[in-house]
Amino acid sequence: MANKTLNKRIPTSSEGIFYKQIISETGKEVDKIYGIRYRENDKDKLFTVGKHSAGIRINYCKQQRNTIINKIMLGEDTPLEKRKKEIILVDTIADKYFASLKFHSSDTTIKDIKSVYNNHLKEFVGNENILSLKLDDLEKIQQLKITKYAPQTVNQIIELLSTIFNYGLKKQLYKGSNPGFGIKPFKVDNQRERYLSVNDIKDLYDKIQDNPMLNLFTRLALTTGSRLEGILNLQKKDIDLQNNSITLYDLKNKETYKGFLSKDVKDILTDVFPKLTANSFIVSLNDQYTQISKRQVQCRLKPILDNLFNKELEINDRKHRVVIHSLRHTFASHLAINGTPIFTVQKLMNHSKIDMTLRYAKLMPDSGRDFVNGLYK
Repeated sequence: MANKTLNKRIPTSSEGIFYKQIISETGKEVDKIYGIRYRENDKDKLFTVGKHSAGIRINYCKQQRNTIINKIMLGEDTPLEKRKKEIILVDTIADKYFASLKFHSSDTTIKDIKSVYNNHLKEFVGNENILSLKLDDLEKIQQLKITKYAPQTVNQIIELLSTIFNYGLKKQLYKGSNPGFGIKPFKVDNQRERYLSVNDIKDLYDKIQDNPMLNLFTRLALTTGSRLEGILNLQKKDIDLQNNSITLYDLKNKETYKGFLSKDVKDILTDVFPKLTANSFIVSLNDQYTQISKRQVQCRLKPILDNLFNKELEINDRKHRVVIHSLRHTFASHLAINGTPIFTVQKLMNHSKIDMTLRYAKLMPDSGRDFVNGLYK
């Protein structure tokens, strides 16, 4: 059991000086905390000076009290007022950062970012004074999150917090440094090996066929290979049914590129197009066809993917777990399996470098597998 500080203030023989006892679990006094009482604007004010074990004595407290009283007479800030001014809550800086995003981010993107903060950070640092936070505090959050979430997710959580701190520094909302500077991100193996087989895709379609939003989203993902954000940003004006083409926006590379529609996706879109205006979002949850957030898709599709494909896998097994991004990986893998030229795969995936596409070359018919299998027969 830890030592306990009693709330009772015990006066000393000196005016305005008191202390609180710190007792052990046996009830014995092991230390004391000295404080000062004074009046300012006709109100009693209390100021904590420090512990007896740290060298604080009554004479020092008297000097501090006299200094405070003199400052009040001269109209200067007292230590208590100065301390109040130095309290800058992380929540305050976070709110200002979120407000700044409206100038260059969509409402759904801002909503997703706020969700990460509210779900993973707010309870730990929201009401903390940023000036009192240290690297150790952030590392504790990091270590706690890694017990429940994948390394990349934890890295994104810590990166958001660091971004908020940097925003505060840039806008001069506080003076100092980023308390997260120097924190080491977890190593992430981004090379997912698991992709869906044809039978896996059929099983997935069977599970989502009664959910129009998930059905259209999944088919678009497996037809275009677009990332989650790219599909959620699709509007009617981006689709050319006559030429079976689609204009996709790559938020990662901040550019648009062309994709193509399969017959099943075209049939679905042909049915819904009469209900849409040019600016209607294709993937939606209501008849207004407004944009939805990543979280609204994730919370609906992730349980289905876990139930179908991830039952016996560890949460951190990125190579073999099926997630939403696996749909993009599946698209590229089947392009390669079906003999699509590597540069065409690169174009359809909108990879900025061919090195990113070459990982799929091993799946191509001319990869050498058939030659090896028949080498000594």
